[in-house]
Amino acid sequence: MANYDKRDYTKEKEKLVDFLSTFYYEADDGGKVFPYADQIQRLANREQVALYINLEDVHTHDPELVDSIQENARRYHALFADAVDQLIRETIGDREPPVRDALDAFIYQRVYMAKQQGKNVDGSLPINDDLRKQYPPQLMRRFEAYFKPRDDIKSMAVRDVKAEHVGKLVTVSGVIIRSTEVKPMTSVITYTCDTCGCETYQPVNGPSFMPAINCPSKDCTESGANGRLHMQVRGSKFVKFQEIRIQELSDHVPVGSIPRSLTVTICGENTRLAAPGDQVDITGVFLPLLKTGFKQMAGGLLSEVFLEAHHIENKNKSDDDELGADEELTDEEAAIVAQPNFYDLLAYSIAPEIYGHTDIKKSLLLALVGGVDKNAVGMKIRGSINVIMMGDPGVAKSQLLTHIDRLATRSQYTTGRGSSGVGLTAAVMRDPLTGELTLEGGALVLADRGICCIDEFDKMMEGDRTAIHEVMEQQTISIAKAGIMTTLNARVSILAAANPAFGRYNPKRSVEQNIQLPAALLSRFDLLWLMQDKPNAENDKRLAEHITYVHMMGHEPEKKGMKPLDMRLIRRYVAMCKRKHPTMPESLTDRIVQMYVELRKDARNNKDTTFTSPRTLLAVVRMSTALARLRLGDAVEQPDVDEAIRLMESSKASLRPDYEAYQKATSPVDQMFAHLRDLLHSLPADDDERAIPMKEAIKKSINKGLGEEVLKECLDVYTSTGILFVDRNDRIVFTMN
Repeated sequence: MANYDKRDYTKEKEKLVDFLSTFYYEADDGGKVFPYADQIQRLANREQVALYINLEDVHTHDPELVDSIQENARRYHALFADAVDQLIRETIGDREPPVRDALDAFIYQRVYMAKQQGKNVDGSLPINDDLRKQYPPQLMRRFEAYFKPRDDIKSMAVRDVKAEHVGKLVTVSGVIIRSTEVKPMTSVITYTCDTCGCETYQPVNGPSFMPAINCPSKDCTESGANGRLHMQVRGSKFVKFQEIRIQELSDHVPVGSIPRSLTVTICGENTRLAAPGDQVDITGVFLPLLKTGFKQMAGGLLSEVFLEAHHIENKNKSDDDELGADEELTDEEAAIVAQPNFYDLLAYSIAPEIYGHTDIKKSLLLALVGGVDKNAVGMKIRGSINVIMMGDPGVAKSQLLTHIDRLATRSQYTTGRGSSGVGLTAAVMRDPLTGELTLEGGALVLADRGICCIDEFDKMMEGDRTAIHEVMEQQTISIAKAGIMTTLNARVSILAAANPAFGRYNPKRSVEQNIQLPAALLSRFDLLWLMQDKPNAENDKRLAEHITYVHMMGHEPEKKGMKPLDMRLIRRYVAMCKRKHPTMPESLTDRIVQMYVELRKDARNNKDTTFTSPRTLLAVVRMSTALARLRLGDAVEQPDVDEAIRLMESSKASLRPDYEAYQKATSPVDQMFAHLRDLLHSLPADDDERAIPMKEAIKKSINKGLGEEVLKECLDVYTSTGILFVDRNDRIVFTMN
């Protein structure tokens, strides 16, 4: 229980002065370090503004003093400020401060004039602190004092802060859901009388105040002049002020309850330390809100409360310090990373309880890492990778999204029907504190430099869906509402999941009829996966065995000796990958150009396919750089491009429902012959010989996953029929076109 006996605060102040001037700790070299004495010297020299008083140090010096501070924080905060004032005066004496501002010049002039009027008989100036005591202490101070909590203090949930905590120092955890602009708040108002010239000072301790009108000086009172007071901005003092609102964490909310929120006021050097979407621990004084005028009658006996912040600790999981991205990998982690199948192991570690979908997991891994942004003069090319998964119900689309949401260092999860265009981009809100119109970012803005997962993408209203077109390509949100015209950054990768237009994919209809999404939107997705639930006895058996194993054992079965990686290790490795900026060498240009030309030709010949645009070419470049990042390389190599092209072709193949049946019905030899015919038609028209170099044919067979053995078998079969032959220059020549 707290000690509520009558205290002598003069002695308490002496304790604080003793702590600030005598507390020390021993350095590594055996010397004594006086942290607070050094900071007070810097405060006196105007080299430092904020003084953070660590309650752990106070506990080491005097354990009982810490309890008093936590029980009566507001009073002890004022005592600490007075103690620092006293020590600063002892440090600098009557010397002028080394750095002077307009307020210093104003006060110095007033003090000098008062001293001149009170000269001694011999003409000397009296040295008297009473002259400075005529001014409010807030006006004279150029420092800020804050309490830093002890290391063993556990943070509280918002709903656990109750009436008994009013006036006490508490630590509350939550997520910032709203933040205002930093504005100047009045600390001390200086008035000048238009009749007698007397100056009056009015300290402001709340969010609102009643300005003084009549002059309270002795001259105006006795003469009955009733002089009017006019505010002097130059002689007044203002401090930085920001108001945020925190909401309790999801794991603090009981079942069936609504998350509670709390208003936090921040002043001075603590402003702009956190942004909306950040998870924070805030230490401050829990206080009731002082209301003036008729507002006192509105709530009756009820009072609004707020937290006056002293210390803000950002606990956001995107913080590199929390991830340990700067730390070196341990020997065990380095051995895991050095495995030749580490790329497959990373993909397997994404939602390992979900059976199959290996290529889709690899594409989600690339979206986590992202490509490299290109900011050329007058043009910006995004590096983030957008992926959409469309498929039948029950194929684990939502499970993949929720796992990525937990795995990503900065992410937002939303659904199509539960999101509006304003909620995704930005909304114009009226600030309850100032009454001004302010801009509040939506899910895409909060997920800046992260991932936004949108489930039930097909259920979104068409007007809301068009709001994200700009975000997916330009990575910005342009706003022109209510007189606010600005551009917000939304450098975000979008992962979307949707069902086909008829609930399930109908193979009797075309791809466009099944998807029913505009081409302008589909072209902005780098990869479009169609996940079908096709009856297959062998696959159904393996899937059922996998699901029953997960339900019985509580974890996924090991696959070929692969064990899923820890989520923290994946986050650290992804953070390390994002620090790399690999470049694309010119030697890989021909390979990418050839791939793009073939895709365009397939789209032209096959009517039942998706729209192929130059954005497809950029998608391959982005995935290639993401793969180079995954192996911590400084340049993109041929295997990176080949894997990116393979994922692109696999994505395109998933959109053709008869593709697998066609592949099974056609032998590898016939497939190789079809690829050779494609190579022949891609030769220049003015080439009379119409011959394919053997090296090109081998490269084609490897890229298509057939191999050199299938090419040799194809040449043997079709040479015997007289359709083609190999000449002396090791070239394949067709006898007929």
